[in-house]
Amino acid sequence: MNRIATSPRHNWQAKVEEIGLTFHTPDGNKYWDESVYYQLTAQEVDVLEKAANDLHAMCIEAAEKVINENRFEQLEIPAEAVPLIKKSWDRDDFSLYGRFDLSYDGRNPPKLLEYNADTPTALVEAAVAQWYWLQDTNQNADQFNSIHEHLIAAWKKYPRTGAGKIQLGGMKDQLEDEQTVLYLEDTCVQAGLPTSQVFIEDLGFDAVKQRFIDLRNETVSDYFKLYPWEWMWSDEFAVHLKLETCRFIEPMWKMLLSNKGLLPILWEKYPGHPNLLPAYFSKEEFESREPSAGVSYVEKPKLSREGANVTIVEGNSVVAATTGEYGEGGYIYQAIAPLADFDGNHPVMGAWIINHEACGLGIREDSARITGNLSRFVPHLF
Repeated sequence: MNRIATSPRHNWQAKVEEIGLTFHTPDGNKYWDESVYYQLTAQEVDVLEKAANDLHAMCIEAAEKVINENRFEQLEIPAEAVPLIKKSWDRDDFSLYGRFDLSYDGRNPPKLLEYNADTPTALVEAAVAQWYWLQDTNQNADQFNSIHEHLIAAWKKYPRTGAGKIQLGGMKDQLEDEQTVLYLEDTCVQAGLPTSQVFIEDLGFDAVKQRFIDLRNETVSDYFKLYPWEWMWSDEFAVHLKLETCRFIEPMWKMLLSNKGLLPILWEKYPGHPNLLPAYFSKEEFESREPSAGVSYVEKPKLSREGANVTIVEGNSVVAATTGEYGEGGYIYQAIAPLADFDGNHPVMGAWIINHEACGLGIREDSARITGNLSRFVPHLF
């Protein structure tokens, strides 16, 4: 694996905006970065693909362990959500997508950092923007990227409720979320399904007819939400979830996979697995079980996003930390991953899972050791 400097395309800003990547330079900060790219070998791509498929299967098994052993409280999942999660699991409710964040240097096995299994973003740049960059700059090369085709194929398998349409939405005034939803709606349309958009703030409930509705008073029976389940359960809105009058995408059972509390359960079930890092529910347990690590670990909230509220401790000293508004649900403690280092840049491999199958890669890098929402997206090829 190599990091290669190159010249950005002429008028690249207009090129990426044309395909929906309008948030390429937020607040003047470079997010989309095509002045460099990562060159992988076919063998390295195979390694990443296998790791993602194996990890997804392991996460499913770990989620079943949570259910069978009734360990929802360890994951800070509300008690009222538990019966619905179990029903969603038993029905095998449709799951569209997720993204693994992996540490990988091309030599050692990929290591799981976390699974963004509920509301992953960086989709437009991974599925579309880097593919068009490849066509413009390296037509003879290939890319680990069939995300677009897999999304369309997945939507074609979606068990739609009656004759209703798929309605999609995220939060208002969130540019990246809006473009992600717009892109997913496009793949839905290409799969032959009728669609419309409804912001999460505009999703209502008809108490008389006991149904979710949009601003036109139309029934919302199938809704893709770019809005985390834990936020939904913390709203007054949550009382209506118990009626199960709407099928949500992602399904409720994905609350188990999107929770970093699954990381210690994975390690418990698959100790020593080459794609896992040791992880525990308490610092004391981590230190007693992993004496070779010394007092070095990563503290992560069970429920958080975009690298917020993460602390890296080495030799009992904090060497990196981010702020945020997460952490009320408790933390997990994970071994420090061996991050690749390319001239001070640390890439994180985002391996995409669509309908339970690994099908693409998006790479984000930062000079900091904690990847955040402004970490640069860099294209790749092999």
